[in-house]
Amino acid sequence: MTDVTEVTDVTVTRLSREERAVRAKGTRTTVPRGCHDEWEPAADRKPIDLLEEQATTRVPELVPIRHGRMLVSPFTYYRGAALPMAADLASTKSSGITVQLCGDAHLSNFGFFGSPERHLFFDVNDFDETAPGPWEWDVKRLVASLEIAGRDNGYTSKERVAIVRRAVRSYRETMREFAAMSMLEVWYAHLDIDALLPEFEALLDPKKTPSVWRAIATARAHDNLQAFDKLAELVDGEPRIVHDPPLIVPVEHFVEGIDTEIRLQAVQTIIESYFDTLQPDRRYLLEQYRFAHLARKVVGVGSVGTEAWIALFLDHDHGSPLFLQVKQAEASVLERFTAPSTFANHGQRVVAGQRLMQAASDIFLGWERFSWQGSEADYYFRQLRDWKGSADIAGMTPAGMDLWARMCGWTLARAHARSGDRIAIASYLGKSDTFDCSVADFAVTYANQNERDFRALQDAVTSGRLAATTGM
Repeated sequence: MTDVTEVTDVTVTRLSREERAVRAKGTRTTVPRGCHDEWEPAADRKPIDLLEEQATTRVPELVPIRHGRMLVSPFTYYRGAALPMAADLASTKSSGITVQLCGDAHLSNFGFFGSPERHLFFDVNDFDETAPGPWEWDVKRLVASLEIAGRDNGYTSKERVAIVRRAVRSYRETMREFAAMSMLEVWYAHLDIDALLPEFEALLDPKKTPSVWRAIATARAHDNLQAFDKLAELVDGEPRIVHDPPLIVPVEHFVEGIDTEIRLQAVQTIIESYFDTLQPDRRYLLEQYRFAHLARKVVGVGSVGTEAWIALFLDHDHGSPLFLQVKQAEASVLERFTAPSTFANHGQRVVAGQRLMQAASDIFLGWERFSWQGSEADYYFRQLRDWKGSADIAGMTPAGMDLWARMCGWTLARAHARSGDRIAIASYLGKSDTFDCSVADFAVTYANQNERDFRALQDAVTSGRLAATTGM
C-alpha cells in the first residue's frame, strides 16, 4: 500500500506531491506497467465451488434463478461471477496503491441517475462489493467486461481491442488531469449529461450510438410514477404492490396468519430505525410519507438470492408514490482477499463506499440490521428508481460501446481519485500507453477463461450438480 505519510516516533509528516510522484514512478521497477497482462489460473481454481458456497447464504428458491440468468451468455455469467474473479485478481500484481473499490466495476454497473439537484449524472451505480483495495482490480474488472461483451455482440478482435484500450486511456488521462487539480476540484467533478464533457459530446450520435442515446433519452422517465404504474395496483381502493411470483412477492405471502396491523407495526419499527441513519432534513422529508406496502423483488444477476425488497410509501397530502429498495448487504467478495470491513454493518459499508465514490448520491441512502424469519442480516436503503438508467449492452454498436467505455474510464478514475492517491496513480501510469496495452492483453486472457468457466456452469447444470431456472 502506498502511504502518503511517514510515521516517526514523535510526528506524522505528509509527503509532498513531488515525493509521492517519485516514489510511485519508482514502483515501475518492481511492478512494471507492462506486467499487468500476467495471469494464470491457479491449479486449485474452482469457480463453480465458489458459486455453490455463495448459494448457501441465499434464499434457496431463488438460487436457480441466479444460475439461470448467468446461463444466458458468457457476459451474464461474468456479471454473476464477482467472487471467482476477486479470487483471481488476488494473485495479480499491483502497484500497492489503495483506493475505495467499486468491487464489481463491469460496464453494466455504470449508468444514469438523478442528482439531488435534478441533473442527470453518469456514474458507478452498484456498490454491493465496495471495499478498499488495489485500484488495478476495478480497472481489470471493467476491461474484461468490455472484451467479453464485445465478443457476445459479435465485434471483431480489432474493434474490441480498440474499445478496451480507449477505456484504459480515458482512465489514465483523466487520472493525470485530476492529479493536477485541487482535492475540492476533484470532489466536484462529475459527468452531467445535460452539459456532457466535450470529448464525449462529439461521439454522442443517435445513429452511431443508438443504445446510449436511448438510455439518456428515457432515463428521466424512470421515476416513482413509472414504477408505480408497473409495480402497483389498487386493492379495495388502497395501493398495493403486485403479486408476480417468484420475482415479486408481497410480504403478506410470507407471514400468513399474522394480523395485518401487527405486520405493519413490525415493518414500521424497522423503517423508523432506518430513519435514524438519515440526515435530519432527509428524515423530515421522508416523514411526510406514510408506509403502504412491502414486497420481495428479485433484482440483477449476481445479487439474486440475497434478500431484496421494495417498500411503497405515499405522500400524506398528495398521495404520490415513493418506492425505496431495501437490499441485503453481505460481506464484500473482496474482503477475504484484502481485509475485513471496518464497518460493523455491511449496509453502512455500502452506503459509505457509495458516498465516497459517487459525485452525488441518493438522498435516501441509509442502513439497518434486522431479523427476518429468524435470520438477522444487514441491509441498505435507497430509492428504487430516480432517473436510473443503463444502456442495452447487447444492443450496443461498436461506436456505442466505445463511447460507453470512455465514459466508464473517466468515471472510474474520478471515483478512485476521490479516495486514493491520485498523484501516485497518475505518476505510476505515466504518459505512454504501456499500461493500456498490457491491461488490454489481460482482458483477452481473462475473457478466454471466462468462456471456459461459462461452459463449466453449463456442464454443472446439465449434470444436475446445480439447479437453474431459465427465462426469468
